[in-house]
Amino acid sequence: MAKQRQKLTIKDIARMCNVSTQTISRVINKRPDVSPETREVVEKAIAEMGYRPSALARSLVQQRSHTLGVITAGLKYVGVAQTLNGITEQCEVSNYALLIKELPHYDTPNIVPLIESLISHHVEGIIFAAPEINENIALAQSQLPSFCPPIIFLKSRPTPYYTTISVDNYGGARKAVEYLLSLGRRKIGLISGPLEWLEARQRKQGWEDALKSAGVTDQHWAQGNWSPSSGESAFAELIQKYPDLDAVFSSNDQMALGLFHFAHANGIFIPQDLAVVGFDDLTESAYFSPALTTIKHPLRDLGILAVKTLLAQIEEIAPEHPVKAIVLETGLVVRDSTPA
Repeated sequence: MAKQRQKLTIKDIARMCNVSTQTISRVINKRPDVSPETREVVEKAIAEMGYRPSALARSLVQQRSHTLGVITAGLKYVGVAQTLNGITEQCEVSNYALLIKELPHYDTPNIVPLIESLISHHVEGIIFAAPEINENIALAQSQLPSFCPPIIFLKSRPTPYYTTISVDNYGGARKAVEYLLSLGRRKIGLISGPLEWLEARQRKQGWEDALKSAGVTDQHWAQGNWSPSSGESAFAELIQKYPDLDAVFSSNDQMALGLFHFAHANGIFIPQDLAVVGFDDLTESAYFSPALTTIKHPLRDLGILAVKTLLAQIEEIAPEHPVKAIVLETGLVVRDSTPA
C-alpha cells in the first residue's frame, strides 16, 4: 500500500520560504502589508506544493465564519435565479461561503426562524433576495431581531432603515413604450405580470405614464403570471377585444414568447402588424422568430453588487454603514420584433 502523503501546513510553507507563518497568512488573506517580492515567492511555493488553506482553521483563528446568508423565494423564475447567480459568483470571488434559505411561501408570516437559523450558522451578513410581493418585505423588516447581522434587501422599495438595491423597472418600461411611440405606434397594449409583484406594478406604471405623456388616453392591458402560456392567453384576450392594436409591451420576455406563439398561429405578422417589446433580455430572446426587442436589466449585477455592498459593511470599509437606496439602470436592446 502506498504511503499516504502528509498534509502540508502553513508552517511547512513558511519554512520553505524562510518567512514567518504570519507572513504566509497575510499573503493568503491578500493583505497589502507584504512586499511584492515576498508575495511572489510565497504564492509560487503555494502553487508548486499544491497547498490549500483550511477555511475552518482560518475561521477559528480569526473568529470569523466568512459565510453569508441568503433568503430567497421563487427560484423557478428566471430573474430570481439570475440574481442568485450573481450572488454566488461574487461570494466565490470574495472567498465567502453561502448559506441559502428559501421561503416556503412568499407571504410567510414569520421569518424569524429563518433568520435565527442563519445566525446559528454564524453568517456575517444576510441578503434578503425574495421578490417584493404584497407586504412580504415590510413584514420581514418588522420581524428582524435586534441581534440580526447586517442585512440588505433586494428589489424592494426604499426604506429609511435598511440598504436596498433594486432595478429601475419603471424607467425601463417607459423606455420600451417611448421607443414604440417613436416608431409611430399609438395603440400600445400591455401584458402585465401578476400585480401583487412590485416589479409588475412598476412596469405597468411606466407603460401608463409613457402613454399619458404622449397624450394617449386609450389604454388596454391584460394580466399574465410571467409564464409563456399566460402571455399567450393574455394576448389572445387583448387582441380579440382590441383588434386594432399596433404594438404590445410585454412585462417579461417569457410572456412575449407566448404572444409570438398566438400571433404565428393566427396570421398576425410581427413587426409589420404588431411591434413587440419585452423585458429581461433573456439569452433566448435573440433567437425568437423574429428576434425580440427587449429591455435589458442587470439582475446578475444586482447580486454581485449586493455581496460587495454587504462585505463593505462587514469589513468596515464603510464604517458608518449609511442606509442607501441603490437603483440600477436598464437599457433598450433593439432587434427584429420592432420595425426599423
